[in-house]
Amino acid sequence: MDTGWYANWQHVFKLDPDKEISDEALDQLCMSGTDAIIIGGSSGVTFDNTVDLLARVRRYSVDCALEVSTMDGAVPGFDGYFVPFVLNTKQADWLMLKQLEGLQEYGHFIPWEMTTASGYIVLNEQSTAAKVSGAEANLSEQEILPYLWMADRLLRLPVVYIEYSGTFGDMNVLARAASELEQAHLIYGGGIDNAEKAAQAAAHAHTVVVGNVVYDNLKAALATVEAVKSVKVSKQ
Repeated sequence: MDTGWYANWQHVFKLDPDKEISDEALDQLCMSGTDAIIIGGSSGVTFDNTVDLLARVRRYSVDCALEVSTMDGAVPGFDGYFVPFVLNTKQADWLMLKQLEGLQEYGHFIPWEMTTASGYIVLNEQSTAAKVSGAEANLSEQEILPYLWMADRLLRLPVVYIEYSGTFGDMNVLARAASELEQAHLIYGGGIDNAEKAAQAAAHAHTVVVGNVVYDNLKAALATVEAVKSVKVSKQ
């Protein structure tokens, strides 16, 4: 994988190291045709549970990336690393300080060619992600625009992640984000629990992330792969 290692990802399953998943379910996910597995979570992420899940995914050829949300969960051996910056927070820890702490500790060991900054806009104020990061999530479409412009045009972040975390988001907001971004890769995550919602998100985002439904309804989760791929083919 080169520096554009995530560029062709259309569909991704996100797995939480702090949640149980059977070998049978993991096998179906990794063999589903998804483009990648992202490992990460908002709480309960440790070195041990991250290593354990990575080792299980490594039995398959699917790409596996880490969302680096805690120092404890910084594990070598992934195909790529996303370093999140929560753009709509006033807590400096989640905008810059935690990242600087990580660089001070591990900077000399970071595989820079496989590491990408990801600008998160967290839009579900009831989510764990919003509560942990102190995100100002109750934003209108117009209020979101400056965050998009800052990430894409001023900071030139390679990835913008629209995160509704646990609830299905406003597709008008996602469509507006897609139209405003000039260079950033747009990722959407949140509340995709069936094929129809996956297709709606795929109509606008470069990459669609499917998470919680994996643990609630595996059959529905697996159906999202074909739904996303079909939309992408029809747009070509």
